[in-house]
Amino acid sequence: MSLKRLFSRSQHLGMRPLPFLGSFLVVGFLFAVQQWLGARVWYQKIEFKILPVIGAWELQYLLWGIFCWFLWHWFGDSLQKAGWRYIVVRILPVSIVMSVAVEMALAAAFPQFPVRRTPMTFWQRLDFSLTEEFLENTAVFWGAFLVIRAIGYYRESRQKERDMSQLAVELTEARMLALRMQINPHFLFNTMNSVSSLMYTDVRAADRMLEQLCSLLRVSLERGPKQLICLQQEMEFIEMYLSLQNLRSQGSVRQDVSIDPRLYDALVPNMILQPIVENAYVHGLSRISGGRISIEAGEEFGHLVISVRNSGLGLKSPQERESAGMGIGLSNVQKRLRLHFGEDALMLIRELAPDLVEVRLQFPLNLAPDIEQPIHTDGALLPG
Repeated sequence: MSLKRLFSRSQHLGMRPLPFLGSFLVVGFLFAVQQWLGARVWYQKIEFKILPVIGAWELQYLLWGIFCWFLWHWFGDSLQKAGWRYIVVRILPVSIVMSVAVEMALAAAFPQFPVRRTPMTFWQRLDFSLTEEFLENTAVFWGAFLVIRAIGYYRESRQKERDMSQLAVELTEARMLALRMQINPHFLFNTMNSVSSLMYTDVRAADRMLEQLCSLLRVSLERGPKQLICLQQEMEFIEMYLSLQNLRSQGSVRQDVSIDPRLYDALVPNMILQPIVENAYVHGLSRISGGRISIEAGEEFGHLVISVRNSGLGLKSPQERESAGMGIGLSNVQKRLRLHFGEDALMLIRELAPDLVEVRLQFPLNLAPDIEQPIHTDGALLPG
């Protein structure tokens, strides 16, 4: 492993060398001050200078810090996955060797320690240090080892959470795309069926309908995988669809559209209204002569409210009121609203009169410039 790659890995793991070694030096300094103050109390007849004491402790913890840092960044993955057998057979001997090496360095660098009336040789100082401080040194290593393992487990847990979050995002996007793909063939089949029927009565009208259909499909393809679009873009598509339906019904259905201009920049799920309008024609307006469909959009308490009303035969029974029109189209609308806005979205189908049905959508109002389409980790795509 090159030094460049080594330092890159340390940055990734949040184990940068300076903060890592600095933490060891801080601990060493605190122990040095503690020992110096204790020595002044217990050995009043012997003069202790603080700088050599600090130097000895700092050297000891600096060596341990360097050793632990390189050990972690050379063998971090192995240490993180190590079982008890690996720890006892490989890591324990390394800690013993390192403890001896640290004491040898201290004995060579600070011949004035330990303080004795009679000077001690290097080997005497080393023997004394190993006897008195060997367990303390190994405790430093194993304490650092446990902290590093804990940091590794924490980071691994956070990474798993991020991976799960990303997976939830991708799954949610895939589900929404699948719902849209269900709508497109359904809409295309119904429109082509209308063109086929019209071919026998009015060829020119059928030709104009095909042109409108091509325009609709072109707009749909140009939008690509976008999940949220401006209400103005959605209404442009719906007006094209209404024009197509107007050709089919030969102008017998009255079409009213009322949108608050201030809401044109409001974000709505792509193609969220087309299945509702189509449902109004298939299950309501196609059963009567003439009729009316109206689309309104307004704001209520920070929510965008879109209402689609159509005349027709109404909902005949309580069961039909509850599940009215819940085929592929409206069912997908409800699912997509839930995926985008979670519990903040509402879809209501109700009978306002025996011959008047309303589909009402309500979800949080968010304007296009303020949004980047984040997705919640629980699977709900929220616009802010």
